[in-house]
Amino acid sequence: MVETQYADTPHGKIAYQAIGDGPLDVLVHTPLFLPVDMLWEEPTLVRFLDRLSSFCRHIWFDPRGRGASDPGPHAEGRFFENIVEDMVSVLDTLESKPAAVLDLGTSAGLLFAATHPERTTALVVSHPVHFFWPSESYPTETTDDELEQILLRVRRGWGTTRRAQRLAPSAAHDASFVRWLARCERLSCPPEEATWRMRGTYLNDLRFMLPTVSVPTLVVSSGRRERAIAECRYLVDHIEGARLIEIAGDDFIFFADKAAPMLDAVEEFLTGRLRPPDIDRVLATVLFTDVVGSTGQAVRLGDRRWRELLAAHDARVRGELERFRGREVKSMGDGFLAIFDGPGRAIRAAGAIRDSIQGLGIQIRAGLHTGEVELIENDIGGIAVHIGQRVSALASPDEVLVSSTVRDLVAGSGIEFEDRGEYQLKGVPDPWRLFAVSS
Repeated sequence: MVETQYADTPHGKIAYQAIGDGPLDVLVHTPLFLPVDMLWEEPTLVRFLDRLSSFCRHIWFDPRGRGASDPGPHAEGRFFENIVEDMVSVLDTLESKPAAVLDLGTSAGLLFAATHPERTTALVVSHPVHFFWPSESYPTETTDDELEQILLRVRRGWGTTRRAQRLAPSAAHDASFVRWLARCERLSCPPEEATWRMRGTYLNDLRFMLPTVSVPTLVVSSGRRERAIAECRYLVDHIEGARLIEIAGDDFIFFADKAAPMLDAVEEFLTGRLRPPDIDRVLATVLFTDVVGSTGQAVRLGDRRWRELLAAHDARVRGELERFRGREVKSMGDGFLAIFDGPGRAIRAAGAIRDSIQGLGIQIRAGLHTGEVELIENDIGGIAVHIGQRVSALASPDEVLVSSTVRDLVAGSGIEFEDRGEYQLKGVPDPWRLFAVSS
């Protein structure tokens, strides 16, 4: 954890944190919801910070009017200019050489790069905030009344868990994360200030200066919304030499469901290389689950009812994983990948998940294998994972199927099995004997 410092400027005090000691300085413009004093209270964000620290010194700050910084003037025409002044002040305080800019917030990074190219080595813009207003080259159907409705929803929802769940759908089930995110908004600024700042973002049209950005630029498009993707492509079309990376994801939060691919792209762009991933190896029991006949059920139930059913399924699976001390690795639409430090607990968790899901009127299949797995950032790999996936694919509805390795490791535990015979698992040498859990 890094202590918050203050930059003394003619305009007031600006709170910042300088993290890491890499050879490259990266100035980060944060989203409106994130004050610097909340950076270290959410594990997924800490992992993001640690990864950045592996190749740079990254500098986070609260612009005036946000978080721990002094108030800022409410001058509509100088909204972005005030943020750029704060960026310059922080770099001056740290006696920073020219720095790369990572803009995760509004589009102030674009203005900084255009007006201070001598201080900017590169620019990364992730999830740029909308260019709402129409022109001959960028038409939009958004009206003034519609924008006021957007801002009204922001004001009413600011700092609430409901809004936090909408910002990060992939983590909506995580009550601790949702409470943290809502608290971040409340500590960043009050609802009226948030509304004013969002209005300033939308009303300040920066399209005119895009052709003047002369530094190497990477635009990261994240999400599946057509408008966001179109805006990113617009930036790339109007900034000479700019590159575009499109990353799938459902969240507005930069460090939630798309952090790893975004960080890979940023590191490679800023350093010219991508370091080998950190790999650790542990012995673990791998559990795969998936819903039987999910495609047919989705067609039969319709999109809305199927999404509701999957949400209930996910909540029950996660509840059992927590109860049996399993670690969720990832959700795969209609199934999960998890690991356990003991095969007996993994078997009991699989049975509990199966029984819990039956109450929803759906069936799952589950497969387990124990072996050495590679821990690669937020994912796992290795032949043990591959075997576990193949075992799961062979399970019947409502069946927990395990490899002979798992069966041998729990001998004497009282768990009983039925022999399902030998199988040649695709991509795995030699036949494997599989067993169904019967009690």
